[in-house]
Amino acid sequence: MAVDELQAIIQRCQILEEADFKGEDFNLFQVAGQKCLEDGYAAQLLEVIQNEKNKVIIKNMGWNLISPLVRCIFMYKQEDDKREHCLRILDQLAQLCNPKELFLGLLEQIEQTSGEQVCQTVMLLLQPLQTVLLKLQNKKAYSVGLSLAMIMNQLTPLPVPYTKQQIQEDKLGLCQCCNAVVDFAKPFVNEVVKNMEKSSEYNDMELKEELIKFCMQSLKYPLLAAQLEHLEGIEEHPFRHFAIEITDILWNVGELIPLVFVHRKGKSPHWENQEFADIERKNSADSLACLSYLMFVQHFGVECFPVVFSPSYLLLCNMTHIEVLLKRTEESVLSKGLDLFESCLLRMEDKSLLHHYLELRGFINVPQDLVKIMTLCPMEHMRKKSLNILQLFIDKFDTEGKYTLFRCLLKTSNHAGVEGYIIKNIKDQIHLALTDYDNIWFTGHHLISLLDLALSLPEGAETDLLQNSDRIMASLNLLRYLVIKDCESDNQTGVWTTLGKIEQNFLKPLRVGLNMSKAHYEAEIKNKKENRKEAHSSNTVCSVTVSGEKMPAMTTGMQLQVLHSALFTFDLIESVLARVEELIEVKTKAAMDENS
Repeated sequence: MAVDELQAIIQRCQILEEADFKGEDFNLFQVAGQKCLEDGYAAQLLEVIQNEKNKVIIKNMGWNLISPLVRCIFMYKQEDDKREHCLRILDQLAQLCNPKELFLGLLEQIEQTSGEQVCQTVMLLLQPLQTVLLKLQNKKAYSVGLSLAMIMNQLTPLPVPYTKQQIQEDKLGLCQCCNAVVDFAKPFVNEVVKNMEKSSEYNDMELKEELIKFCMQSLKYPLLAAQLEHLEGIEEHPFRHFAIEITDILWNVGELIPLVFVHRKGKSPHWENQEFADIERKNSADSLACLSYLMFVQHFGVECFPVVFSPSYLLLCNMTHIEVLLKRTEESVLSKGLDLFESCLLRMEDKSLLHHYLELRGFINVPQDLVKIMTLCPMEHMRKKSLNILQLFIDKFDTEGKYTLFRCLLKTSNHAGVEGYIIKNIKDQIHLALTDYDNIWFTGHHLISLLDLALSLPEGAETDLLQNSDRIMASLNLLRYLVIKDCESDNQTGVWTTLGKIEQNFLKPLRVGLNMSKAHYEAEIKNKKENRKEAHSSNTVCSVTVSGEKMPAMTTGMQLQVLHSALFTFDLIESVLARVEELIEVKTKAAMDENS
């Protein structure tokens, strides 16, 4: 019987000195103890462990029971007495065993767990692990850091619940587990705070650094991927609670504000392997970006925030973080980047952002990232929000800043819809400039330089007019506005000075391109109609190439609809072009009549 075997080993070991225990004794104790647990004799094993006479034996050998003990705890149902006995054994082992040996045994158990049991195992072992760590004298900071890193590494592969239903179900227990880990860390945070209060020159930085590493890791996972908005029907949002706890730890150890503003320069570990250094830098960037989101969007820790910084300085500090977040494609991360950018911009007054900021890399890169989201993101609400934020960003710049930004976006966006949007913005700024005589950037020679970019065809007469129709219509509307609003005698905008160049680079190539495109599409329509007659059916499926791209298989009737739609676009462009040419002719003739 398993209990008899265990008693025999115990009696033999009781008469030995601690130094005389052999490897064989450890093995026999482990096998007999495991058999007791597996055969349902947990109560008897508990009695053996609680017996004062066995204190030395348990101190040295008890940690070997951790693995079979954890297996049995998960095997028994919640209400089973045997499970309760196993839990009491675990508690006793935490009190009696050699801290160093038990610490390694607990960590090994956490490391070996996987899949659906990760969170259950971590939550089960957190209390005994905390008890053991509080007893450790040597390498305590290292051991705390190792424990937290091991736990977070085991949790990281788990999917983060995102929807309201997923958070409420918490299928794998991640929400509950994350908050349990924070509670596990609190005694060590308190220890750091206590030591800092004792001395203003607190030198023992090791434990503090380990806690900061844990917070940084938590910011990257799960918080960067987590849904942190208030959700109706969830009274205490587990990830919001976890985020508040993490920011509280950083505040308590005196690192919240430095992390937000200083970016911890020089505190990164030195890696000889460049690949490791790049991973460390990326992880740190993700974590700091998430921290800024928590503070400036969710307002966690904002009560600790000094109110001495200008809105433009806060935008400057956050631009790196915004850039990091907008480069990602996951909705949870991308939305945080957009929210952080919007939050910073809404703090600012229109026209308050000086053009000098555009000399900084982030202020050029971020609008380009917005353009990519606007044009490539598969989520419509993200595309729309990006467009709104781009407009907000434009509005915050002074006049020279707007001018510089427009030039940059016209040169880099490579998207007709975006270019059309920028050209419309240019028109709006010209309208304001014509009523404000101090505005030199959207009148005169500065504007002429901008018009060279706006009133041109990317590839001359060979330009794909269908693909570039948004830009072309915006350019024609801009030119029509300029010709109507600015008399040749005033020439405030300089449009009449550069009209010859506009005709050469824009109007004439456009007219040639329209004639070629219309002829091509009319011939294609004629060809399709003839083919349809020959096939005696409008349901014949074939393919057609439009704008250089092969269209999906369609019936001839559907293809004809697409081709007619393209012709309609060309007619629309042609009608506006004709109106512009007519206006130029009328205005030029009127000016000549005045001069004669």
